[in-house]
Amino acid sequence: MNADYRALSDQEIARRLGWRLRALRLRRNRTQEDLAASAAVSVGTVKALEAGRGKLASLITLLRELDALDALEGFLPDPPPSPLELARRQGRTRKRASGKPKAPATGDDSSW
Repeated sequence: MNADYRALSDQEIARRLGWRLRALRLRRNRTQEDLAASAAVSVGTVKALEAGRGKLASLITLLRELDALDALEGFLPDPPPSPLELARRQGRTRKRASGKPKAPATGDDSSW
């Protein structure tokens, strides 16, 4: 079910996530009651998540029980390192834009 999620309402996205959770549960041949018991949540929590409602922590609990936490990598991939972090990793120091070192001060202020 590929979709342009930007065009969907928040509620529709939540419903689609619920449908996917339900489909995953059914593919694993689990009932709502069985999943709730093994994940130590209420059946109402499972039903709410499958209906597109519920708490993120509960969703994570169910994904863990369904051995589907790897799906979160595609959902929220790690952000790339910042330019500052990349520079730190490379051990580089800032350089002048001209690439030439600044001349040392002579102490002679007559050039003003």
